[in-house]
Amino acid sequence: MSNNFYDKVAKKFGGYHTPSRHTTEYPDGEPEKVFKDKLLELSSKDKIALDVGCADGRFTLSIAPSFQKIVAIDMSEEMLKSAKRLQEEQKNTNVSFEKQDAYAITYPDAYFDAVYNRRGPDNYVESYRLSKPNGCFIQIDIGEKDCQEIKEVFGRGQGFGKWNSSKLERDKKELKKAGFKVLYAQDFFYTEYYPTYEDLDLFLQGVPIFEDFDSEKDKKLLEAYVTKFKTEKGIKFPRHRVVTVARKSLG
Repeated sequence: MSNNFYDKVAKKFGGYHTPSRHTTEYPDGEPEKVFKDKLLELSSKDKIALDVGCADGRFTLSIAPSFQKIVAIDMSEEMLKSAKRLQEEQKNTNVSFEKQDAYAITYPDAYFDAVYNRRGPDNYVESYRLSKPNGCFIQIDIGEKDCQEIKEVFGRGQGFGKWNSSKLERDKKELKKAGFKVLYAQDFFYTEYYPTYEDLDLFLQGVPIFEDFDSEKDKKLLEAYVTKFKTEKGIKFPRHRVVTVARKSLG
């Protein structure tokens, strides 16, 4: 995902959030909660963690009290500005927001007790290098079937056409290849419902499902999607997430 996209979103909305409304149904549990709970299970006041792809920092600031220190990296200068503004508002002192490349992080080997990645860049080899022996890697990522229906209507989008290539299996394979032992790996399918066309339009402006989404140019395509997926609960929008936990062996 380009840094220009995230810079644009941060400038427009003041962070990685738009004011769109929706409700959500989770038949198999809420993946963000599962991810957060598993991360906090591994936390303690004497541990140092790394957030790979921190965006506007909201998540990391919310869990910061559970760690001694968190280093939070991103390549979007505008997102980092938003994160530092929020940090000042919250008077937080144990998070270091830094502009760093996820594939060439400047910290030494075996520096972090935990490395986590919340829909950031996949960096398993670098995460393994940075993890202490017995340290853990925790990730929530976008599954291959996420928003498949709207991508099919638009004929484009993030991961377009890769519906049958399991992200979960790919992550497990790459984690093992990097040297980790996979402790937990689970797919989560759930559904969001947007009350109006305007809410869905606003949501799409702030996420990289279509990096080139344009409210005017894509109006007919979005209208076609809304017509096809409108329900009594709202406009149906199926989602897919993958949560994994892995450990670096002692030896």
